[in-house]
Amino acid sequence: MFQSFEVTSTPQFGRDRVSALRASFDALGIDAFLVPRADEFNGEYVPACSERLSWLTGFTGSAGVALVTRSAAIVFVDGRYVTQLAEQVDNTVFTGGDLVNEPPHAWLAKNGSKGLRLGIDPWLHSGVEVRRLEKALAEIGGSLVVLPHNPLDKLWSDRPQEPLGQVAIQNIVQAGVLATDKIATIAADLAKKNLRAGLIADPSSVAWIFNIRGADVPHTPHPLARAVVYADGQADLFLDKRKTGIEAEAYLAQMCMQLPPSELEKKLSAVAKDGGRVLVDPDLTSYALAEIIRKAGGEVVEGNDPAKLPRAVKNGVEINGSAAAHLQDGAAMVEFLYWLSQTKPGTVTEIEVAEKLEAARARVGQSMQNPLKDISFDSISGAGEHAAIMHYRVTTETNRKLEAGELFLIDSGAQYINGTTDITRTVGIGSVTEEHKRFFTLVLKGMIQISTARFPKGTRGCDLDPLARIALWRAGVDFAHGTGHGVGSYLSVHEGPQRIARLSTQELLPGMILSNEPGYYRPGAFGIRIENLIYVREAEAIDGGDMPMLGFETLTFCPIDRSIVIPELLSHDELHWFNSYHERTREALMPLIHDRDVKAWLENATLPLEY
Repeated sequence: MFQSFEVTSTPQFGRDRVSALRASFDALGIDAFLVPRADEFNGEYVPACSERLSWLTGFTGSAGVALVTRSAAIVFVDGRYVTQLAEQVDNTVFTGGDLVNEPPHAWLAKNGSKGLRLGIDPWLHSGVEVRRLEKALAEIGGSLVVLPHNPLDKLWSDRPQEPLGQVAIQNIVQAGVLATDKIATIAADLAKKNLRAGLIADPSSVAWIFNIRGADVPHTPHPLARAVVYADGQADLFLDKRKTGIEAEAYLAQMCMQLPPSELEKKLSAVAKDGGRVLVDPDLTSYALAEIIRKAGGEVVEGNDPAKLPRAVKNGVEINGSAAAHLQDGAAMVEFLYWLSQTKPGTVTEIEVAEKLEAARARVGQSMQNPLKDISFDSISGAGEHAAIMHYRVTTETNRKLEAGELFLIDSGAQYINGTTDITRTVGIGSVTEEHKRFFTLVLKGMIQISTARFPKGTRGCDLDPLARIALWRAGVDFAHGTGHGVGSYLSVHEGPQRIARLSTQELLPGMILSNEPGYYRPGAFGIRIENLIYVREAEAIDGGDMPMLGFETLTFCPIDRSIVIPELLSHDELHWFNSYHERTREALMPLIHDRDVKAWLENATLPLEY
């Protein structure tokens, strides 16, 4: 199993650990300390040795920041994690903060004590974050103290070792473009801008540029590594040789120098010498790395990671690989949903369901000779009130049975060498209420509106986000997460810069893969989410139109529970899409399924709905 269901939250230690942290303040010359979820590589998924936020607070979500002052301890989370935070931390020690509307820098400007000295670990904060903090502290006469070490690391006596996951080559048949060509393109752009080099600080960009994959962090197949690409076409890759075998080292030797991570500071200082101009993405690069360049006399030229946008715009090989991975994944989902349909209410648990789905993916992967490499995130397997916790992680303590009359939500994904998947299905267990069906249908309407959207070039994710919400808004409700996130090509399941969300200003470009996942959540009662992956493509010409348009093509094929849809709430066009989607699902997946009973279930699950 790639997923563990053991309890990892340790709220019982929060009080003592916060006290120990505060006890170090005087020696460090600070009045407060900031603890982000991010690691030194600014990643969403971090190795066990970098789970500092969880170690301190007990909170295990993928996004959050703790601010510990002499008198307060606040954990800032977004709307996805409000319920989880309340359940995982000692509420006599920690209070909750709003990561979106009042993040730490805004809270400090409003509530920080006059002259407050805030300590940070410069490896855990980007340049953008540091500037925000400095500005906020200036408003209260405070100051930012860049610490030489992280005080938590001295307190964390049993801190795990750094990971040494083995590196594999992502062959051209999956990557579509040679690594040497990617490096040459980046180098030419650097030279054109009169830059000496570009610092690649994002491990996913490193993996994409060099066509390698790793195993250092859970569920995201990139190695924890950095690189420097030079304007003359050379490249240095800072990757521990304990992670590479003979084959990978020989492959990398054709395009770069593979150096120990400890050499990065020396190399950055050398390229910065005599005013060398170095490209740095201030959103992705730790403040410490930018300071190395500045202190060596170099010029930090802020700009986008040169691999970020090319990585997001998938080439034809990557799109075709993703489509194939989704068909395979769809066959596994059908096998799983058939099994679930045959269980009696009250007989299986959330953990058993998650285990069954992972086993189905592994079995289908083996039969199709495209093995399951990992899951793309811990499966969200929630029944009844647990489904209302947007990022619920079932554990041996919270595990419960799926009972009759409730909704069950399963949000899961897989990593295959040819693509990354992410799918959510909500199903009724036995007979559910009309209220359940009504809200399910409203969520479905939003999902269909995104699926069928047509839009001109230049459209941004924020422009489309309302389409997923209008039906819910009309009912007086909403959901507290974005409608869609970018997805990598056998990389991170959450990839930028593309998103469909209120704050997303990135233009949507052909080849970008996104999720389409509106939802509705009633705390303590039920939760609903329906999710497919889609990609941006050029749309067919529209009769009477006078400009080219873009649209979405669906990658995910898996039945949507038709038994909890109220057809009368769907427009004619929405009903047509629903029935057409199920027809395409049946045609695409039936040849991949060999069990007669599963075939019969798929046939029935994709029958057309009628008014």
